[in-house]
Amino acid sequence: MSERRADIYRVCGVTGAGKPTYSEELAQSVNGMRFSIDEWMQRLHNADKPNENLFEWFYERVQRNCAQMRSVVERLVVLGVPAIFDCGLTNRIERNIFVNWAEEHGISVQLYFRDVPTDVRWQRVQKRNAEQAETFQFEVTRDMFDFIESMWQAPDNEEMTRLKGKRTTD
Repeated sequence: MSERRADIYRVCGVTGAGKPTYSEELAQSVNGMRFSIDEWMQRLHNADKPNENLFEWFYERVQRNCAQMRSVVERLVVLGVPAIFDCGLTNRIERNIFVNWAEEHGISVQLYFRDVPTDVRWQRVQKRNAEQAETFQFEVTRDMFDFIESMWQAPDNEEMTRLKGKRTTD
C-alpha cells in the first residue's frame, strides 16, 4: 500500500476477489474510512429480503445505500478523511455513478481493480461460506456467484488510466 493519493478509493472486483480484506488494508494505510456494501446490506436489509424478485429488491437497496455512503463521504472529504468504497462496482455504469458524483464535487478518485482468477475466487467463497469468519456477511451460492459473474465488466485500459487505476492480485 502507498501513501494517500486521492480523496476516495474505489475497490472493484467480482465476487471472491478479496475486496473487503484489501479495502480494510487500504483504509489502514491511508487513515481512511471503509464503506462496504455487503456490511450495509447485511445490517440494514437482508433480514427483510423477499423470496422472489431478489435482484430488483437488492439493486434498489444497494443504490440507496451507495447514495447515502456518498453523502457521508462528502462530509469526510471536507474533514480531510479519505474514503474507501468496497461496493463491488460490477460494471462501468455502476463505477461511473461514483466517478460522475466525484467529478461534480471536485473529489479525487483512485481505482483499485482486484483481478483474481475465477477458480481462486470460487474457492474463497466456499471457504468463507464454511468458516463464516470476519468477512462473512451472507452465504453466496454458486447460482449467485455465476449471476454476478455474468454481469461483471472489468475496467478497461481507458478507465484504469483515467482513474489512476492499479490492478492488484494475490
